Amino acid sequence: MTEPPPAPQPRSLSHHRPAVLVVGAGPTGLTAAHLLGSRGVRVLLVERNATTSDAAKAISLDDESLRTLQSAGLDEAVYPIIVPGTGTRYFGADGRPLVHARGTGDKRYGHPFKNPFAQPDLERVLCEQLRLLPDVDVRFDTQLTNVSPHSYGVRATLRTGGEDDLVEEVDVSYVLGCDGGRSTVRDLLSIPMQGRSFPEVWLVVDTLEDGHDQRYGMHHGDPDRPIVIVPGQDGRCRYEFRLKPGECEAGTSPPFALVRELLRLHREITPDQIERAVAYSFHALLADRLREGHCFLLGDAAHMMPPFAGQGLNAGVRDAANLCWKISEVLAGRAGDALLDTYDSERRPHARAVIDLSVRLGRIVMTTSRPRALLRDALVRTAMHIPPARRYLTEMRYRPDTRLRAGAVFPTDGAGSGLVGTMLPQPRVLHGPHHRPARLDDILGQGWSLLGIGVSDTDWATVVRAGLPEATAVDVFLDDRTPRDRAGRTGIADADGRLDALLAGLTGSFVLVRPDRFVAAVFAPDRAQYVGVTLRRFARPRPTTGTTTATSDLAPEIPYDSPGVPR
Repeated sequence: MTEPPPAPQPRSLSHHRPAVLVVGAGPTGLTAAHLLGSRGVRVLLVERNATTSDAAKAISLDDESLRTLQSAGLDEAVYPIIVPGTGTRYFGADGRPLVHARGTGDKRYGHPFKNPFAQPDLERVLCEQLRLLPDVDVRFDTQLTNVSPHSYGVRATLRTGGEDDLVEEVDVSYVLGCDGGRSTVRDLLSIPMQGRSFPEVWLVVDTLEDGHDQRYGMHHGDPDRPIVIVPGQDGRCRYEFRLKPGECEAGTSPPFALVRELLRLHREITPDQIERAVAYSFHALLADRLREGHCFLLGDAAHMMPPFAGQGLNAGVRDAANLCWKISEVLAGRAGDALLDTYDSERRPHARAVIDLSVRLGRIVMTTSRPRALLRDALVRTAMHIPPARRYLTEMRYRPDTRLRAGAVFPTDGAGSGLVGTMLPQPRVLHGPHHRPARLDDILGQGWSLLGIGVSDTDWATVVRAGLPEATAVDVFLDDRTPRDRAGRTGIADADGRLDALLAGLTGSFVLVRPDRFVAAVFAPDRAQYVGVTLRRFARPRPTTGTTTATSDLAPEIPYDSPGVPR
């Protein structure tokens, strides 16, 4: 196993006062630090342990999480440690395959749908990449011991271990609690969690030198002993066994004899081939609130769920993707505090839905009732003969919809209403003087983006005066037309059939896309001012200079406070 990297030496806070304190250097905290630091936000990341984790906990990154990492320039660094996966294959009580839930491949967001990995490798890579960000400090062996709110933020007390503990106070604008299920931040804020814990005990064994080479997970629905197998990279493989009463208690170290016996049908094992073995039970919990003043909860600090939907870590990455751009906007003076309130209203419904799905999948897929298992198998095999039902299962359409129905989105009637509140897909597009293919997000950049579908220069002039957020301006050319760059705008065209399919019927409209790639609004030019005025409930008033600042040679920023827009 790769050794964790040495803890980076902290820089002096007196010369580099952070704006945001991120507590916890697990995948969620590391992702949040990247998303903020890559936007120029000063961050202090603290972790109570001496290094990143050496325990293989989470094991699956989905396409949405990889897209989030792409937005921070991390996808190329992460790809070498993942297995580009093909979903999950489910087996029935008789051991025969039921369905291979492949998702949609890379057709949604430009990355494979479900990808096994080892958490120690992911944390190592993310931590190493943080060294490239000059605005991020990382401190290991450092604990948060207190938070005290004040008028302009939070005063946090930190204790760094060693022979002589160093205690210091740091004033920050925001605290992000990414410190896991036993969150210190959540405890200090006295935020309870609601839900339930489950008495069933599972044995999780991470093995080395394993012969499984499948690029998919396997759920064996044998009611006598439900089993999950997830092959990883370089001979790693995870096995999960539902234990029977009396075999092992949750939280105790499972005896090697039990591990060897359960693995016997799958492989021979020696003690040195066991990377980790732990017996534990699951929780389905959600914090009563995700925000308390200038403090926020993310990841397991905010919600915990059974692993059967593979969404625990991915839910934490979604939290970071939703919150960090908003904090960046507020710190830059482009938005007000009301935008931060949308973190709870946007993330809570989906987190609850994913928790509920995880519980349901556990009851159905991992049932120990033979009659229920046989009924499940019969229903699935029947459904596989019905095309809509087959697509529902194989494309994993049972996963909760990520559509935002409240928050910083602006539903409208008519064409494009189905896009609002959804994550914009990421097709490949043609752009530039040589019409090179590229991923859409690489054209849009990190901030807001505004796509004009077959609109005129006059339409663009109308929109620029409407007080929309600063945005990358993009002309979309449909119907196999050649894209052209115009003054201040990038031209793109379809490269793989998906852009035309996505935006067909929207000619003459604008699509406003948030930095987290969710569609905020779809509107005609004459509705642009209405959208701009509506956005003002999230804006922080600032002086109008009457000028625009270019985010690139081809993409001007469109300021919130353009002249002539009523407040």
